[in-house]
Amino acid sequence: MSERATREETVNVVWSGSWVAERLGVALEGDGDLRELLGLALRRNPRRAHLLVSNVLGKHVPQRPSVVHGAGFELGERVRALLGAQEARRAVVLGYAETATGLGHAVADGLRDAPYLHSTRRPVAGVEPAGGFEESHSHATSHLLLPEDRSLLASGPTGAGASALVLVDDEFSTGNTVLNTIRALHALHPRERYVIVALVDMRSADDRDRLTAFAAEIGARVDLVTRSTGTVTLPDGVLGRGQALVAAQEVLQAESAGRAGPTVDRAEPAPVTRIDVGWPAGVPDGGRHGFTPAHRAALEAALPLMADRIADALGGTTRRDRPRVLVLGFEELMYAPLRLATALEAELGADAEVRYSTTTRSPVLAVDDPGYAIRTRLVFPAHDDPADGPGDRYAYNVAGAGFDAVVAVVDSAADTPALHAPDGLLARLAEHTGRVLLAVLPSYVPAAADPAGVTRAPASAPERQEPAVLPEPLRGPDFSSYAPEDVGWLLQDLSDTELEAPTEEREEAIQSGGAHYAESLPVEYQPSPAYQALFTAALETSAARIARAVGTVTETVLAERGPRPVLVSLARAGTPVGVLMRRWAQHRHGLDLPHYAISIVRGRGIDATALRWLAAHHDPADVVFVDGWTGKGAITRELAAAIEAFEAAGGPAGFDPEIAVLADPGGCVRTYGTREDFLIPSACLNSTVSGLISRTVLRADLVGPDDFHGGKFYRELAGSDVSGDFLAAVTARYDEVAGRVDAEAKELLAADRAPTWEGWAAVERISEEYGIHDVNLVKPGVGETTRVLLRRVPWKILAKRGAGADLEHIRLLAEQRGVPVEEVDDLPYSCVGLIHPRFTRGATGADGKAVRGA
Repeated sequence: MSERATREETVNVVWSGSWVAERLGVALEGDGDLRELLGLALRRNPRRAHLLVSNVLGKHVPQRPSVVHGAGFELGERVRALLGAQEARRAVVLGYAETATGLGHAVADGLRDAPYLHSTRRPVAGVEPAGGFEESHSHATSHLLLPEDRSLLASGPTGAGASALVLVDDEFSTGNTVLNTIRALHALHPRERYVIVALVDMRSADDRDRLTAFAAEIGARVDLVTRSTGTVTLPDGVLGRGQALVAAQEVLQAESAGRAGPTVDRAEPAPVTRIDVGWPAGVPDGGRHGFTPAHRAALEAALPLMADRIADALGGTTRRDRPRVLVLGFEELMYAPLRLATALEAELGADAEVRYSTTTRSPVLAVDDPGYAIRTRLVFPAHDDPADGPGDRYAYNVAGAGFDAVVAVVDSAADTPALHAPDGLLARLAEHTGRVLLAVLPSYVPAAADPAGVTRAPASAPERQEPAVLPEPLRGPDFSSYAPEDVGWLLQDLSDTELEAPTEEREEAIQSGGAHYAESLPVEYQPSPAYQALFTAALETSAARIARAVGTVTETVLAERGPRPVLVSLARAGTPVGVLMRRWAQHRHGLDLPHYAISIVRGRGIDATALRWLAAHHDPADVVFVDGWTGKGAITRELAAAIEAFEAAGGPAGFDPEIAVLADPGGCVRTYGTREDFLIPSACLNSTVSGLISRTVLRADLVGPDDFHGGKFYRELAGSDVSGDFLAAVTARYDEVAGRVDAEAKELLAADRAPTWEGWAAVERISEEYGIHDVNLVKPGVGETTRVLLRRVPWKILAKRGAGADLEHIRLLAEQRGVPVEEVDDLPYSCVGLIHPRFTRGATGADGKAVRGA
């Protein structure tokens, strides 16, 4: 099997079900990628001979952890879309032991706000079961439900009546297990809606009809969400012939082993090293007793540090090419090892091949043939004192897979002498790899239980538990046209509130002191056909330059603030840049960086509630604030002062106020993609290039002390939305500019990037020269000048003499609004927009255009 070590596990030159199909006449038919998802194997089982072996589940076949978690997460997102955001927040996710405990947890992650519980075959002394059911075809049938909070199954997380129950299994073959579950739980706590989730739906037509009839019988809606659909055709007598084939193969293998002696990959067993990953106190090791959104937040915050510890422990693992590392979970303990593996995969990046799988109770025949899904197996005794007595356990496709190191992850209940015995799991692993690391997680036991000899995690909430008053981020498509994974908006939705005011009324109120600019919104500018064409042309000509700047600033951030920064863009100009930076990190490094958008308001500071939310979910030291460009540096100074005031008022400490920007023509920051003042097409438009989101709103009657600042989603402008076009045009150039980005980032990292504040000095000079005497009315740079023309009442535009195509849209907008453009020398920017000083509506024409000489 070692020749397969470096190939992708989801791609088989020979289908990994062909061996069984040819010998037993089993046929697997279905849509698109069904054969890439599933292989076939045989097992010694009196009820079912064949086994569908998933290539993306992480149970029998080692797979990239990002693929395993992503498969469940994507299904969860589809459930969220099916239920709607509000109902998804009230849902409860239930996974099946042992195979789907990790899959179910990943589905709950995809729903984002849903608590998770999985069934278990491990009874816990002192914990009274809240229910149970049978799995008819399994080798071990009894499932227990042991939630710490028994109301979870009764009314859901909000206590506002029975919510939707989402049931997750790896395959939906007959529907018997699901029907048994629903029947048992519905008798106790009736619900109006159930959602069944599985990687594959393999039911027959009769089974489909039976589920429909069952839903009608109990008077509930039952939806089904699966990745793929197909059927398994079994010829008559397949069970008996399969059992005979298994028996014959076992005899052949025993004879072969007797002739050849024991087969191992190494002459000497590998050393076994125990490591402390620093599992966060109070966070359960899985969903056996329930896993809440607060637990999820604490785990996410702790994962990068735990991955660092594992990576440090692996430091001695070497080979001529990339080391191959397996993170091996343990039976029902699938999710915690999976998330450690995803974090390690992100940490090591291209420096190693990380794979993930788990041990299992299920006895499966191994056949070393490319057309068979289970090539090798390790057999070892159970090591967690199981309630049903001792027995063999298995790890498949580990021997012969060429792993340089294996990180075995178990809970403390399974850290027994049997684990360390000469025939135990660790010894068996040591025969087939260069190093074995053992990570033991504390077995979480509810406060009501106190079993002797079990290490119990504290029953208190996680240290960084989210306060109940904090709201949750908004995501597309419910809020913004961006994909939900692109950005989480730390805003409240004010889409149904009338906030727009005519530009002239807003300007007069702002300059007279009667209102703050953040208390209302300008009417959204709708581009003329000529302006829209100009935007399209500008995007085509500048996409590569933007891609270079995106790559350079992202590489700088990863080098100085890595390895897993949390991107927090300043809404809304920073948000397209944050999305592009996130996509660069994913495209070039395989990193899935969190990205949120936050509101900051000049003169009123940053959204303190949003900062508290970030501190509850992430390490503040990992937060990197992102903006589109700098003008004179007002927001840079505003952010620094706001963070200082936030900490002085008792807010969580550790946020770094430095901003990373695409362009820094004002010389205001250390982290930037370029200091050129060039046209960034996302500055040319308003919401239609920023996910259809307005600028942010802060008004006392709308935003309370524990609310996020507000924003509007302009759904009605979907026909004019070019947000996706902008992202696509830039990301399409990533490979093209990668070489130059590497060189520029390396050069920048070695350079003196201290802010010069050249822009601020220029703004002060211009303010005095033009008799404005208010730097807030001087808006330097292409981006800020565009904003003046779109949102404020412009007085005049100063253009650097000789500036070319970057100012074409500026000249067009100025012409449309009757604003003079003055060519000047000695300007550190391409242009500067001047807001009309001492503005009243009498100082302009009736249409708001500037009066010459006013």
